[in-house]
Amino acid sequence: MGIFLSLFIYLISYLPVILARDVTRVTIFVDATKTVATNDEHFICATVDWWPHDKCNYNHCPWGNSSVINLDLSHPLLANAIQAFQSLRIRIGGSLQDQVLYDVGDLKAPCHPFRKMKDGLFGFSKGCLHMQRWDELNQLFNRTRAIVSFGLNALHGRHNIRHNAWGGAWDSNNARDFLKYTISMGYQIDSWEYGNELSGRTSIGASVDAELYGKDLINLKNIINELYKNSSSKPTILAPGGFFDQEWYAKFLQVSGSNVVNGVTHHIYNLGPGVDPNLVSKILNPQRLSRVSETFGNLKQTIEKHGPWASAWVGESGGAYNSGGRHVSNTFVNSFCALLWHRLMGKGVLSVATDGSSSLRSYAHCSKEREGITLLLINLSNQTDYVISVHNSMNMKLTVKGKDINGESSLSRDIKRAVSWVGSTASDGHLTREEYHLTPKDGYLQSQTMVLNGIPLQLAEDEGIPKLDPVRVDVNSPIYITHLSIAFIVFPNFSARACVV
Repeated sequence: MGIFLSLFIYLISYLPVILARDVTRVTIFVDATKTVATNDEHFICATVDWWPHDKCNYNHCPWGNSSVINLDLSHPLLANAIQAFQSLRIRIGGSLQDQVLYDVGDLKAPCHPFRKMKDGLFGFSKGCLHMQRWDELNQLFNRTRAIVSFGLNALHGRHNIRHNAWGGAWDSNNARDFLKYTISMGYQIDSWEYGNELSGRTSIGASVDAELYGKDLINLKNIINELYKNSSSKPTILAPGGFFDQEWYAKFLQVSGSNVVNGVTHHIYNLGPGVDPNLVSKILNPQRLSRVSETFGNLKQTIEKHGPWASAWVGESGGAYNSGGRHVSNTFVNSFCALLWHRLMGKGVLSVATDGSSSLRSYAHCSKEREGITLLLINLSNQTDYVISVHNSMNMKLTVKGKDINGESSLSRDIKRAVSWVGSTASDGHLTREEYHLTPKDGYLQSQTMVLNGIPLQLAEDEGIPKLDPVRVDVNSPIYITHLSIAFIVFPNFSARACVV
């Protein structure tokens, strides 16, 4: 799997005053001569967690019936949402996964539902996954063509030795029996992930020593090789599903060794706790949002040095942790536009340069399964609208030891040498581009209704996903991005050497 680049799309909350707005002209360059990174074609992933209905934070219990154990699998909206992606990756995992027992084989412990327990990990007892429920889940996965990543219990057989540190040997018997049952039923699992947020100083709730963890992964790899030896497709291994701790990550990769782990997963909650009253100011701050790139850069370097056979994954992200921010995480202020991303943004990531403010976020990819490129623009400003021209950089910079020999800035010279080559051909022969502008209903940024090109997106009577149609715009017209909005702009005729289909 290619490098996963995290994209967090956050907007400011509603301001009940009318502010004077500026209009600023901006030039954006896209270098389409080469890709700077590659995403997996199944970049978008949804996690289904284990929390029971009485999981509460800050006097609020938001989970309801949305977990592995109580989700209504027959609800038409669930199937429609998954099928809209054609092949959505679904990760089964989360905080309680290391307390899940699988009710199969020679399980020597009682298999009861999760219940609140004062001294339990995260305040809950161990829980149970019955095979009837596993069968029902896989019926849904098969019907919707979901790609499944399952997080295994990495604490079974272990015990707490001090503070949050757990020791002792991992008892792999229950996991082995669960894998055997899964194989016997013909259920297709794309990847098995080992443990959740157990990584050293950044662990949450419980931690496991990196050397022990690395040895466990060798054990898991041997189990998978043995059980899947007659299978036409062998699942990959993901690890460790935690917050990045450079020393711990390096150690477990060294201990587990070559080609054991296929995807190195890390979690991102860069807004802090959901109870923070300053969430929206953090969301608005471009510099804060950009900090995550440093974490990913350090992770990438660690993998290149200690595990170059593996790729970097964002296994879980949500902005604010502890069930998110009330009246923030489930509104436009925290929107991601995952379905449009999935349909429009291809695997090839392109370099983008701009002379605009950092409040205007810009990203470019090769378009998905078609020629040209797609540009994603996010305007975080609450008072500035942007008029944007997009140019194709010809990559003709002349430098000596990193210095511009003409005395001009690289950006200035690229502007002069840029050539616009954008748009598709309309029926009358004119070149056009496709635009998808997303705004909140009635301008209220904490609305739960998204508006696409002026039309509110509403579910159909049969719980069907609404159409996501673009508007076609003459290629010679400027791109206008209003304040606090998101836009996908598709250029079918953008000359892109890196994006040859």
